[in-house]
Amino acid sequence: MTEGEGTIAEIMEAMVQKHIPLIEEAGRQGVQILCLQEIFNTPYFCPGQDKAWYASAESVPGPTTDRMAEYARKYNMVMIVPIYERESAGFLYNTAAVIDADGTYLGKYRKNHIPHTSGFWEKFFFKPGNMGYPVFQTKYAKVGVYICYDRHFPDGARVLGLNGAEIVYNPSATVAGLSQYLWKLEQPAHAAANGYFMGCINRVGTEKPWNLGKFYGTSYFVDPRGQILAQASEDNDELLVAEFDLDMIEEVRNTWQFFRDRRPETYEKLVEL
Repeated sequence: MTEGEGTIAEIMEAMVQKHIPLIEEAGRQGVQILCLQEIFNTPYFCPGQDKAWYASAESVPGPTTDRMAEYARKYNMVMIVPIYERESAGFLYNTAAVIDADGTYLGKYRKNHIPHTSGFWEKFFFKPGNMGYPVFQTKYAKVGVYICYDRHFPDGARVLGLNGAEIVYNPSATVAGLSQYLWKLEQPAHAAANGYFMGCINRVGTEKPWNLGKFYGTSYFVDPRGQILAQASEDNDELLVAEFDLDMIEEVRNTWQFFRDRRPETYEKLVEL
């Protein structure tokens, strides 16, 4: 469902129902950490500027995170749940909640870099994040989140590494013809430059009535050497699963001393600019 095919509440429920079979399949396959797409329970409404979509924002934690926590608990599965967050009237964020394998809400990341260009009028809907770059100790790994447009900025990706991330998830909504050529460039570069794994998630299909372009999917996992482990299709809603050997992180970081050999004292003048 998309805009004009029901109330916002009906569209949100339809989106959740579309995800549930994939969440259940992940659980049956023994997936330990599952990340959903950017604002998973609505169409990506940012190509328009209709304030009616403000009604789709909710508290985090809140009803949707509570609902997803039931699946996390059922399958002993960590979940990264990206939704539209309402902190208070007029304070709205593009957010991802992190839920541990026992259903415990661990915290959230708010998208820091907000675009307003090429049909993505996100500043109409979101305030910039104000919680930094947190890393969450889950049952299986130390997890960080970077959301969509964030991936164009290496600074936050580095901070996530410095904060101890072993896996960084980047839920996205990005269309062909805009930055597709960067999709397989930037995130392997972040993984290789910081010595961690990344899970890169993108929507598929075309959403009406905006028709901004085709969300080209091609979700993938990349290892600390910058090598893509597994990749999804451009067109199909699907579950992409890969196995990570976290020991590779230490191996790679012992070879390339990304954090030991940093020279932050030499960056000060650059930052002042």
